[in-house]
Amino acid sequence: MSEGKGPVTLKIILIGNSGVGKSSFMNRYVNHRFTSMYRATIGTDFFSKTVSVDGESVTLQIWDTAGTERFQSLGTPLYRGAHCCMLVFDVTSKASFLALEGWKKEFLIQGEAEDPSHFPFIVLGNKTDLNDREVSRRTALQWCEDIGAEYFEGSAKDDIDVEKPFLRAAHSALQQYKKHTLENTGHFQITCKQPMETRNPCEC
Repeated sequence: MSEGKGPVTLKIILIGNSGVGKSSFMNRYVNHRFTSMYRATIGTDFFSKTVSVDGESVTLQIWDTAGTERFQSLGTPLYRGAHCCMLVFDVTSKASFLALEGWKKEFLIQGEAEDPSHFPFIVLGNKTDLNDREVSRRTALQWCEDIGAEYFEGSAKDDIDVEKPFLRAAHSALQQYKKHTLENTGHFQITCKQPMETRNPCEC
């Protein structure tokens, strides 16, 4: 990045059914805190965190969305400009896992991704601290392989593997940012070489 400029801002969206722990995971990562007293997110919420990715300082703008139908109309303006999307589900809820396909499709449509087939998705299974698991790691990995996404799982409550998915999302978001920034700005270098004999036509 150019000297004198601040960190690049990368927009990361967390989507998934209500109650899967999106706010908990985000708050644990950004503020290193967890509370069981969360209320359902009303509309949207976001946190910012500056991290180092591949030796570059970047600011993550992490958006948490309400996973309820009455707030899904917010998706269009919210999803636009995202550099990475995290699909979050609860490993103890098969329904929340099965819903990810719909969330993914909605994001690609409403977010108007420039290259939908190559947009980076991170799939995150939360609540691995609980025993009544309904979605196996193998099942989640297979679906992620089918859609070309990376899979992580952990527990916001017990602070297990919380940082890994966000750092990977940051890396993917930075690559997305660089790819489309260069494309959209027409970053082409044109070099015009002037013949030596014409640079100083006066020989007197």
